[in-house]
Amino acid sequence: MLVINPYFTNGTNHPFDLVEWERRDAVIQGEGSVVFEQKGVEFPKFWSQLATNVVAQKYFRGALGTPEREYSLRQLIDRVTKTIADEGEKRGYFDHNSAVVFERELAHLILHQKMAFNSPVWFNVGVESAPQCSACFINSVEDTMESILTLAKTEGMLFKYGSGTGTNLSPLRSSREPLKGGGSASGPVSFMRGFDAFAGVIKSGGKTRRAAKMVILNCDHPDIRQFITCKAHEEKKAHALIDAGYDGSFNGEAYNSVFFQNSNNSVRVTDEFMNAVCEGGEYSLRGRDGSVIETVNARDIWREIAGAAWQCGDPGVQFDSVCNEWHTSPVSGRINASNPCAEYMYLDDSACNLASLNLRKFTLPGSRSLDVRSFTEAVDLTILAQEIIVGFSSYPTPRIWDNSHRFRPLGLGYANLGALLMSWGIPYDSDEGRNYAAAITALMTGCAYRMSAEIARACGGPCAGFAENREPFLAVIRKHYQACDELIGQNEIKRAALWQWDMAQMIGLIHGFRNSQTTVLAPTGTIGFMMDCDTTGVEPDIALVKYKRLVGGGMLKITNQTVTEALRVLGYTDAQREKIVEFIENNDTIEGSAIAPEHLPVFDCAFRAEKGTRSIQPIGHIKMMAAVQPFLSGAISKTVNMPSDATVEDIAEIYMLAWKLRLKAVAIYRDGCKRIQPLSTS
Repeated sequence: MLVINPYFTNGTNHPFDLVEWERRDAVIQGEGSVVFEQKGVEFPKFWSQLATNVVAQKYFRGALGTPEREYSLRQLIDRVTKTIADEGEKRGYFDHNSAVVFERELAHLILHQKMAFNSPVWFNVGVESAPQCSACFINSVEDTMESILTLAKTEGMLFKYGSGTGTNLSPLRSSREPLKGGGSASGPVSFMRGFDAFAGVIKSGGKTRRAAKMVILNCDHPDIRQFITCKAHEEKKAHALIDAGYDGSFNGEAYNSVFFQNSNNSVRVTDEFMNAVCEGGEYSLRGRDGSVIETVNARDIWREIAGAAWQCGDPGVQFDSVCNEWHTSPVSGRINASNPCAEYMYLDDSACNLASLNLRKFTLPGSRSLDVRSFTEAVDLTILAQEIIVGFSSYPTPRIWDNSHRFRPLGLGYANLGALLMSWGIPYDSDEGRNYAAAITALMTGCAYRMSAEIARACGGPCAGFAENREPFLAVIRKHYQACDELIGQNEIKRAALWQWDMAQMIGLIHGFRNSQTTVLAPTGTIGFMMDCDTTGVEPDIALVKYKRLVGGGMLKITNQTVTEALRVLGYTDAQREKIVEFIENNDTIEGSAIAPEHLPVFDCAFRAEKGTRSIQPIGHIKMMAAVQPFLSGAISKTVNMPSDATVEDIAEIYMLAWKLRLKAVAIYRDGCKRIQPLSTS
């Protein structure tokens, strides 16, 4: 069993005793916002109104107006942390005294907005007897009607409880191949229409958020061209409907009248295909029996991918060869697919629960450095919590249940990297910014695998799938260590990371690892709001001032809260900072304010402000992804933002660079390519 030491609470009775709680008069109005009126409800005063609103709307359980309805963060946090701690004690991870300390430490992380679990945990833990806790699922499909319809059912149940799913549809025979009983097959794109329709009517977690799904097709599938262009064709139809006067909002008639709006589409490409693109060579589209259906020019397919992405943002590209080079469990099967946001890449019929750390909460005051001790302790606590969650969660199919228990993959990540760099006065698109990001990511994953080995040593051994994959598993750990050893600069964080990787290798060599994967970089959308993050995942800020369209209607203005601190670090006086911030509020841009030109790169964002000229160039996004990818078990959920005037050739070049820099996946969004988008600069 593990002994849990009090890191943050110092043995006090409860983490809530460590903070000053504020009595506020609040009442939850419908499923909307928190309005301060005549009912006493406790909220910590350091949570923003926005964070409180998000939590109340999304995560409070129980029907409105009933005694079971949650009304405070204390209730929400207690429900989740007590359930996990009780399950940990019941399953032998620690004794009762350690369980009490563990619950307090976990509550401290959440209360102080240092960490948040993925949404299904908040939806279901402590509510359902066997809660669905994983946000990310990968489902397989076979070329039978029974399997296709079973996939539709499985996806529906995952959407119901707030999770997302991805599937590679390449096993389905193409529309160019015959059926045994005569006639031609429908092909994967036809079945995608049915899957999309189901996703569109099942809201995620029963809330207003849309269902999330990923559809993947291999580049050598005979229907690949139909797949590449299917979403772009539907986007053109939506534009025509909007031009004809139909409602073009998210839930409006225009987009509800076309297909494929509930999925992300990605083409799976191999190194062989990419080399053919570079050389202008040909490659073969093959049927299910391996026979050649057609020989095509690789560059023609590549241009069609870029052209469709220019039109609607899809398809993205997943680099199959790279994914499987870093696979810890290749003896058990290959990696064919990902979850909807492409950060979780692992075996078919598997699941991953996510959690993210808020990097801004782990900085040392007055320095450009990470509080390594508190950060690694937070990693330890969160990995242990996620490991416990694996055991008491429910899973939608027997195969996913089996793989979840055999391999126990986890997805720890972080949020607020963009805001962290800005607060230190470091441009996101700079070597210094990328070096910091790489070192922090190396530290996180090294610590996560070291903790996984510690759990294996103390709590029943490695995951069941470790033994058959021992040699390739340890080889991947060595690759991570080597990448860490080659880091440039950031000596303090690098030294800490190398120590974690040393310990991970030493303990893992003897005791194995409890978890086949430990880290990803997720989009952290809703939980980013919960932690009051200025930026999500590994992303820079979209804009210093942005406007978010809400799925249920309405518009929310969001202003970056890190600017003031960045200006202070850069040496501006109180009066100067106040004047610059006021200028941003009035003009939605920092350009034209009284800021020194050499400091402008610190405040560059993904989108160009309506009244500005600057933005982070697409290559800056790719370079940041390449800096952190070698230190992740999984991949990166990130959008490479392209300006509205980007060309098809520009997109093709970005996709090509992503492959050359050995990313696992890449997706782009050209500003304005859709008539409606969730975030905009005006």
